[in-house]
Amino acid sequence: MNDEDETAAAAAAVYDPAAPAPLGAGRTPTGHAAVDALLERLGAADDLPADGHIAVYEDVHQGLREALTALDARPGPPAPLPSYDHRS
Repeated sequence: MNDEDETAAAAAAVYDPAAPAPLGAGRTPTGHAAVDALLERLGAADDLPADGHIAVYEDVHQGLREALTALDARPGPPAPLPSYDHRS
């Protein structure tokens, strides 16, 4: 193998567009433990090839939808009792 072939092989080994690469996206804590855990899960995409990102994104999206649905399902304040004004 000559020097030119070795240089080309080294360059090809360095650049792989499908190789894992950190996205560099910051994640600011929300104060809601479940949501913060999901946002941290996004960091797993940094260690995966690009074709593996969709599974992480779908997992996080589903978890966020469930967290929002849970907020809607929480009971609100109790309804006022009906007044029974029975006068004769």
